[in-house]
Amino acid sequence: MQRSIRNPTGLGGQHDSDAKIAPSKYAADPVQLAFRSVWAPRPKARLLMSTQSTKSMLILTTLLFIAFISLGLPDGLLGVASPSIRRTFDLPVNAIGSLFVVSTIGYTLSSVISGRLMALLGVGHLLALSSLLTAGALMGYALSPMWEVMVALSFVTGLGAGAIDAGLNTYVAANRSERLMQWLHAFFGVGSTLGPIIMTTVFRLDLSWRWGYAVVSVAQFAMAIAFVASAGRWKGTTTATDERAPIPSATMWNTLKQSGALLGIAIFFVYTGLEYSIGQWSYTLFVESRAIAPERAGLWVSLYWGMFTFGRIAAGAIGPRTSSAALLRAGMAGAVAGALLLLWNPAPISGMFAVGLLGLSLAPIFPALISTTVTRVGAGHVSNTIGFQVGAAGMGVSIIPATIGVLADRFGLEVIGASLLGLTIVLAAVYVMAASVSEARIPRPRRVSRGQPG
Repeated sequence: MQRSIRNPTGLGGQHDSDAKIAPSKYAADPVQLAFRSVWAPRPKARLLMSTQSTKSMLILTTLLFIAFISLGLPDGLLGVASPSIRRTFDLPVNAIGSLFVVSTIGYTLSSVISGRLMALLGVGHLLALSSLLTAGALMGYALSPMWEVMVALSFVTGLGAGAIDAGLNTYVAANRSERLMQWLHAFFGVGSTLGPIIMTTVFRLDLSWRWGYAVVSVAQFAMAIAFVASAGRWKGTTTATDERAPIPSATMWNTLKQSGALLGIAIFFVYTGLEYSIGQWSYTLFVESRAIAPERAGLWVSLYWGMFTFGRIAAGAIGPRTSSAALLRAGMAGAVAGALLLLWNPAPISGMFAVGLLGLSLAPIFPALISTTVTRVGAGHVSNTIGFQVGAAGMGVSIIPATIGVLADRFGLEVIGASLLGLTIVLAAVYVMAASVSEARIPRPRRVSRGQPG
């Protein structure tokens, strides 16, 4: 098997000057070969992109990076704003969990129907409409007269975010390189890092939490305008075809019979719940239980997301020189160590180092788990399994942080640290089981007795 050398910029398709032929590094690896047959970039998609002008490509690339930043902004806001929101509406600790649940319902619904919406509206108009929905809902947060209105609006933010996420990923997967996809997902962490900084700055100026959501709402409105202005540039780029024969896909029921699929579902449920619980509850733990100054606690939460972003960028850079299994083992071990330090808390400054280590350790886990799905279930079950895993990830985001809120309300805020440690241990244990399934799937060479023909 041979492949063409890719455009090293990672910004577009293949150029004539890049048409040298080199042996594929996957030629001797049937697992990677099967994975690439499912997820390899489509030649016709690259041809579509190559026909676009350089100006259009640069405009769309810039919009892609900004859009992924905007996706992360609301997640970073809530973690810092939640104590103030609870005081405004006189809520118990566990009430914030309802925002996660309702938002996840909207997110899941819009993700499922995004394909039909893109066929009807086109990706540019879908992104514009979704950004407008999100912007309006966030402004509604800022103006909400009561808690029930804010919860209802969280369904709208979920609708907008789900459609934006699905639309952007569909466009990039069909038209751009895998390398650009990795960098774009790292920029989600940039948005999650900026969110706490924005809200902390609002508090430093002695303003209400409502101003933080208003600022991000204005940014989302600007994104909607940019998507409307560029709508014509996105036409004809939402689908791609491939003349190669696809690997037959199993039924969903048969996929669910695979132990590797069930373990993958469990891993993603726990992982995303852990990732978001740290971002949403660590500020409350620092400020309301450990008497850390709000400004300092906000910066620590930003450090968590910042190290998360740095970790993804670094993992992408060293990925070709190390295995996904090595990244996963290091990430799991580091996450357990960081959660243990957060619970132990030997000094007031310990929380900063704990969340930093947690962010760095968790960063490579999600993309590495996605890329190794084929080793757990086989090529015929990849599409179904990834769909189940992403669905489980959405449920983990809504259920686990909400559950921790219920526990904190009943047993005290220090239960947050214990819960995070428990989640890291469960995550590592399930991963070990999943890794054993992957190893069992790899065919081992048959031992030939001496004197017997080979």
